[in-house]
Amino acid sequence: MSTTDTVVTDVVDVAAAITLTDDALDPFVTHASTRRWLTGPGLPCDSGLFSFARLRTEGLRTVAGATGGAGEAGGRLSAELRDQLVIGGLLGPAGTETGSVLLDGATGAVSTTYFFPDRPDGPDRPDRFDRHDLMDVRPLAPSLPTLVRFAAATDELAGLRGQFAAYAGRYGTKAVAEASRQLLAVFEEGADGEPAPLWRMAALIRPLALVAGPGTASGLALDLPVRLLDQEFGRGGVVRFEEVDFPATLTHEPTRRFLRETGLPEDGFLFQLDTDLPLRTLTEYYADGEGEFPPARLPAHADRLIRLGHLTDDHSLVVDGATGAVLNWSGPDSVLYPLNTDISTLAFTLWLLHREHAIDEESGHVLTSETYDQLAMTMIQVLSAVDPTGTTTDADWHYWTELFQDEAGGVL
Repeated sequence: MSTTDTVVTDVVDVAAAITLTDDALDPFVTHASTRRWLTGPGLPCDSGLFSFARLRTEGLRTVAGATGGAGEAGGRLSAELRDQLVIGGLLGPAGTETGSVLLDGATGAVSTTYFFPDRPDGPDRPDRFDRHDLMDVRPLAPSLPTLVRFAAATDELAGLRGQFAAYAGRYGTKAVAEASRQLLAVFEEGADGEPAPLWRMAALIRPLALVAGPGTASGLALDLPVRLLDQEFGRGGVVRFEEVDFPATLTHEPTRRFLRETGLPEDGFLFQLDTDLPLRTLTEYYADGEGEFPPARLPAHADRLIRLGHLTDDHSLVVDGATGAVLNWSGPDSVLYPLNTDISTLAFTLWLLHREHAIDEESGHVLTSETYDQLAMTMIQVLSAVDPTGTTTDADWHYWTELFQDEAGGVL
């Protein structure tokens, strides 16, 4: 049997694991302990990081087999990469596969690469096989048991269960630091002190979701720790408003209180706060000649949309004065997009971005040097865990999601 063939038989889905028979492993997997794992404990059906669902219907496939094995794509594959086995996918936002998980059948090592099994050139990239997506193989774990253990630990942190159950109900910077150390220790122990970048990112970035708890006292989505923004941006970098700064249509009291007592960073990288004048509604903003967009084409409730500042490319960040919802107003497109659930989750988003920049600086830019796509995925997943509005909408476009993924713009 050619190693570019696909084996689709003898795949067994047993309760919470996907296992394969010995016949299904031949001739692809010769590594003894890997064979024992795949015929015994197997791979999890459900994971927040990976999907192995294709094994149910398609079985083990080599990279060469998954890409057609011939033609321009196959000809560009190295001999080592051709025989790697495609066993699953790396999951991104909304459960979409953003990369492929590969198994070395001879050594048991696991890695990841970026190609689309059905369309190796990727969506809307016909005849472009020279991209690094098809060739850039990154180490993931020394073995399948290690991969499963690392994924389980990450899932336990996300669900605050198992070894991270003690963090349920705990929030703040101390909880973040402790959870980060604990998760990193799991990864370092399983990888001889050198976990792959994906796991190091998970340990440094994913615990940031613990900084703020569900809103109770604030009346908002989140209760941010006192002085969290001051500690991150410096007290001089956070602007607090007074009552005279608020338009009459800003009637949402939790939002007013947050702007008075907690405030917002004046410079949030991707957001610049308006500080020269009292806050204005969109109607007032354009009436003052601040924008080129004709006021006649403003949304019907523009008089209750208060402009807090500007984003990029003529996008305004506005808050609905009646509901507290935070929106992105695109003047050129004449469209309002959901941005964040409210002012508290906007503040968390700006804090998250600033913290990621600081962590990357402290690590010598390890996070962004060669794994930007994985960092963007991790950031989106953290934001979606805290504020689903911050990354998903009914539309196909979202400001934070698009900017996080903009490697050319280098926003992370």
